[in-house]
Amino acid sequence: MTLLRPRNAASKRALKKREPMLEENVKSALFVKGSTSSELVMDSLKDLYALRRPNALLFSKKNELHPFDDPRPVEFLSTKNNTPLIVLASHSKKRPHCLTMMRTFDHQILDMVELLVQRGLPMEAFDGPKPTIGNRPCLIFNGDLWEVDEEFGKIKNSLIDLLGNGNGSSSADKVDLKGLEHVVSCTVDADKTVHLRNYMVVLKKSGTKLPKVELNECGPALEMKVGRTQFADTSVYKAALKVPKELQIKKVKNVERDEIGDKVGRIHMDKQDLSKLQTRKMKGLKRARKGDDDQGDDDARADERDSQKKSE
Repeated sequence: MTLLRPRNAASKRALKKREPMLEENVKSALFVKGSTSSELVMDSLKDLYALRRPNALLFSKKNELHPFDDPRPVEFLSTKNNTPLIVLASHSKKRPHCLTMMRTFDHQILDMVELLVQRGLPMEAFDGPKPTIGNRPCLIFNGDLWEVDEEFGKIKNSLIDLLGNGNGSSSADKVDLKGLEHVVSCTVDADKTVHLRNYMVVLKKSGTKLPKVELNECGPALEMKVGRTQFADTSVYKAALKVPKELQIKKVKNVERDEIGDKVGRIHMDKQDLSKLQTRKMKGLKRARKGDDDQGDDDARADERDSQKKSE
């Protein structure tokens, strides 16, 4: 592997942008048209590009790409355009209406998944408002296969990268209800068909503090079958998911988290001297003064003499 050295200030800045960072920027996606394509797969490609904007780049010209046979042209396009996510639209008799999702790590192909579009409706077929450009959607995955099947678990990870429109992080500290306007639902059924649906969130008055939430389908609506897949080794995935030391959470001694997520700590204390323990002061527990004790004894003797005289 050759080491690139900048020849001027512009190339130096370009190489610096591609250097690893503690917090990565938003991942950009490249949408490419293959040598042969169909109207169905091109409508699907353009709709996915519209959902990904502005973190996306669309190539209108045809490209002779066969990533499963030779991944080097795809890796070249990914490195040149600085796009770790690639989606290729192609069509053939053997693999009709095919969308190939690819991810790269260290400028090399990490994994590839073929999704064969069975049926689809573009965004134009649905009335109403469409998602705002740059808005991050809420992703919902329905079906046990996403969690049980290892292959579908990796496909789910690829869909989160592509549809999440972020930097790979699937969590958020805070969610603004007014800003949450787009919901993406990915459902896999028993025959391993992936159903992709998109909805717009509509908040209406309900007479209470919480608004009434309704979902209006906005497209695209796709039904896809999983074709060929190619995944990297476990060691490569481990390197891709490595967290820098600066971002690792330092373990605090004697502090743990329970199942709910609450912080539980253990405190070690020295032996306490209970004789010096400060208790609540009560008037009845105070010691009587010496003069008061003598007066009390005299009164008791006088009462005793009076009782004896009465008895005689």
